Amino acid sequence: MSKFIDRPRYACALGGALSTLRAIPCVIPIIHASTGCGHNLHNAINPGAGYLGGGYCGGLALPSSNVSERDVVFGGESRLREQIASTLEIMDGELYMVLTGCMVEMIGDDLDAVVSEFANSDKPVIAVHTPSFRGNSFTGYELVLCALIQKYITRQTHKDPGVVNVFGIVPAQDVFWKGNLREIKRLLERLGLKVNTFFGEGETLEDIKSSGKASLNIVVSDIYGIAAAEKFKDIHGIPYITTGFPIGADATKEFLFTVSDSLGIDRSVADAVVESEKQFYYDYMERLADIYNDLDLQRYAVVVGDSNYAPAISRFLSDELGWLPELVVITDSLDESQQNKLAKRFENYESGLKPAVRFDTDTSSVKKYIAEIWPRNRNERYFNSMNPTVLIGSVYERDLASEFGFPLLTVSYPVTNRIVLNRAYAGTNGALSFTEDLLGILVAGR
Repeated sequence: MSKFIDRPRYACALGGALSTLRAIPCVIPIIHASTGCGHNLHNAINPGAGYLGGGYCGGLALPSSNVSERDVVFGGESRLREQIASTLEIMDGELYMVLTGCMVEMIGDDLDAVVSEFANSDKPVIAVHTPSFRGNSFTGYELVLCALIQKYITRQTHKDPGVVNVFGIVPAQDVFWKGNLREIKRLLERLGLKVNTFFGEGETLEDIKSSGKASLNIVVSDIYGIAAAEKFKDIHGIPYITTGFPIGADATKEFLFTVSDSLGIDRSVADAVVESEKQFYYDYMERLADIYNDLDLQRYAVVVGDSNYAPAISRFLSDELGWLPELVVITDSLDESQQNKLAKRFENYESGLKPAVRFDTDTSSVKKYIAEIWPRNRNERYFNSMNPTVLIGSVYERDLASEFGFPLLTVSYPVTNRIVLNRAYAGTNGALSFTEDLLGILVAGR
């Protein structure tokens, strides 16, 4: 039986590739696709990612071949050739990447052959095949990274033990990507490391090009960025580790110890950083303790999110805030092995809690799962309700939250009811911001 996804929480592979590229300074994406692809993707991604804006080259300024019916019949290669040449002439970039949509891939345009004609141009031009039938936003992120790893990053035999690369945070798909990368970078720099995040503040194409000298790739995700890390390992000989997405003092401690142990950094160095982060973090959290119980700020929670946020937020709620995340719905399209891998993230909570974990891409299914663990009161005298409850998800859960009377905090894509600039939820700084946002919705009406 066929199945469709109700209100998907991501764009196509082309959309993910565009979001990834516009997070890199001085990169010019060139779309080879049918008319409207770039415009429609911009209109979907920009507001859904907290109104992130266009970046260095994005939005309606994106160059596109805009293939027409004539190109479908006779081929769009000449139109692509023309578009690349005019883009190189008019738009100032240091790297140009040609991305494909579904139509041109189906009619058989030879993207690689056309791009190879520009091999002797002053600026590099790279081809990336990103039709939607290859996957979603997460796939587009991996495809762009793999292309950079294979075609742009310089191969280096000497590895610098103090340099690491970070993968696993997908621009735009992670609405708080910029702030999260800044926080991850800050934590790793406290270990004495030079950190390439590829995206975000202070990153340059030169940093990306020279990232082949890193001694370790760190993937802060159980699912995303692993394909890129594998490609890096195969081509550049750099090993990688996966850490999961860290939120809170405990997760930050685990993250820093995992990295330091992998690099052979003296444990005393990591201990000092961890202790400093804990002191900073609990200085703020202890202030909260005075009013936490008095204002009855503990809650049940329903968490709806992607593979990075759902496990990280659930553990933080349980082990650091003392909440009860009874239901977790992971919305990514995952195979069985990936689901099993993520399921382990919900084991061994310090609280002893075992949330009900569901994997489902359909937005409409969330209501069903809530009803399973929290049946409606049918005039039962001693009804045991899961109340009070907070729903943590996306704007897709807005109507659901209203129906059940749950306060809603939007943290996962799409987020159209918040402006997000540099906010982070990763690390200790991010955990404080998340706590502010979470408890802020509970006291907003007081």
